[in-house]
Amino acid sequence: MKKAALIFKLLVTTMIVLVFMMKNTATAQEKPKPWPVPEAEKVKKSTVKLSDATVIASGKELWMKHCKSCHGSKGLGDGAKSATLKTLAGDFSTADFQKLSDGEIFYKMSKGRDEMPVYEKKIPEASDRWAVVAFMRTLKK
Repeated sequence: MKKAALIFKLLVTTMIVLVFMMKNTATAQEKPKPWPVPEAEKVKKSTVKLSDATVIASGKELWMKHCKSCHGSKGLGDGAKSATLKTLAGDFSTADFQKLSDGEIFYKMSKGRDEMPVYEKKIPEASDRWAVVAFMRTLKK
């Protein structure tokens, strides 16, 4: 009987510690700070047709290679690396995100900041980055 009570106490203690750790991990990520985009970049237009199926397919391929690990395959911010980030990876399916102009998305992806890499170095062709924007437009709820 003493052994069972000890095992029970150990299990309860372990569960409490795990819940506390999960709570602290979830709150450790900071909400994104404002990310201003220059006016000239907000109105920038794509050099590719964003509604073209071939462009979207190309963007999806680049997404799966470069973006999925943090942002997830559906852009929900739930990629495998997202839990290790200091900031939230973002949910690109939201209306707030989808309200951003194409130029704003292109600028933020190209320039990066903090944990977000500079994709104009990783994906040097602007047309390829525009293709990723085209794919991101398909990530609506």
